[in-house]
Amino acid sequence: MVELSKQKDLNVKERKNDIKRNVNIDYVFSFMENFNISSAIWVLYMVYKGLPLWQIGIVEGIFHVTSFLFEVPSGAIADLFGRKNVMLAGRVCSIISAIINLFSNNIFGFSIGFIISALGYNLNSGSEEALVYDSLKQAECEDEYLRVNSRLNLIIEISQGLATFVGGILAEYSFVYCYVTSIVIALISLIPCFMFKEPSIKDENNKDERISIKKHFKLCYSIIKTNKKIMKILIYFPVVFTFHTVVYFYGQKYFSILGCNKIEISLIMLLGGITSCIGAVSCEKVISIFKDKTKYIASILMGISIVFISGKSLVISIIFFAVMNYVNSLLYPIQSTSLNKLIPSEQRATIISIDSMIFSLCMICMFPLCGLIADKFNLHVTFFALGIVQILLILLLVNKKRSKNI
Repeated sequence: MVELSKQKDLNVKERKNDIKRNVNIDYVFSFMENFNISSAIWVLYMVYKGLPLWQIGIVEGIFHVTSFLFEVPSGAIADLFGRKNVMLAGRVCSIISAIINLFSNNIFGFSIGFIISALGYNLNSGSEEALVYDSLKQAECEDEYLRVNSRLNLIIEISQGLATFVGGILAEYSFVYCYVTSIVIALISLIPCFMFKEPSIKDENNKDERISIKKHFKLCYSIIKTNKKIMKILIYFPVVFTFHTVVYFYGQKYFSILGCNKIEISLIMLLGGITSCIGAVSCEKVISIFKDKTKYIASILMGISIVFISGKSLVISIIFFAVMNYVNSLLYPIQSTSLNKLIPSEQRATIISIDSMIFSLCMICMFPLCGLIADKFNLHVTFFALGIVQILLILLLVNKKRSKNI
């Protein structure tokens, strides 16, 4: 009996170690997935192909409309049929998208490419996060998630920063080099994806119950409806991230207007990536100091940074572009940890996908609108307005919360 007990303990320990290896594999996968050179230069590429900013805004809007429509279904598929297979499908979509964009010359071609790109994003977004969290949960190490998530964000920022830098250099010679490199890297990223082990996510009390898609969605709806904390997280963070994303993507064109060439723009984006890395590394320390106030302080600092970016001084714009990226990187681990603690494994990927869906809805509204305003006025006015609106929104929210506590 003692030998059987020891063997059982060893088997349990081995299974835990196997499933925890998913975290180390995901470090590699995340680096390769985010080393997407084309994402760093796509605005400049479309301008080069002759698209005005309002058409570029429409293409990005189409991306987010697609993401809005398919985000939750893709999360449900991951919950019901496994995260690993869904992530593999997402990588294939990314490869096909890059090939289409490489040969596109008008808004129609780019729209098709971005639709497939959105599908790839949908299939990966909630699935990867759910796989990592449930791997830690199965290994009884979910308390380590904030640290793991901070490391993942550091890896993502390093990868995106390097991709931006390399993309800017390659684009100076040829945009074709950028897209071919992206395709090759996406193909290689399939290797770590195949190495994942699917964690068990079934409720121990319902081992034999096969949950239908309809019942799955009903359970997700019930969870969100009955937990106001989840709803607040699902609204607050996507809205804040939208402001950052709009400024980040249009920043490629903005720094070009301020007189920077492609290599100089790539260096500015690299600086933003470096400060994001610093934010990811210091995240735990900052949260331990400011606690729950961290998300509000970071959001207000982001709005202030956007206002300063809108000025016509290149040096000041670069400094506050770096600050904006720093505070933005503080928010991701807060959002992810807060949300994952509140949702069960069986509905994790779906509810995380709802978060992404709300972000897509915000981008559908904001990105084309900002492109239109930029074409009618300029990006200085657009960024200034965005910064002021964000500051006012956060201050109103903080005042409302204080009023309730009184």
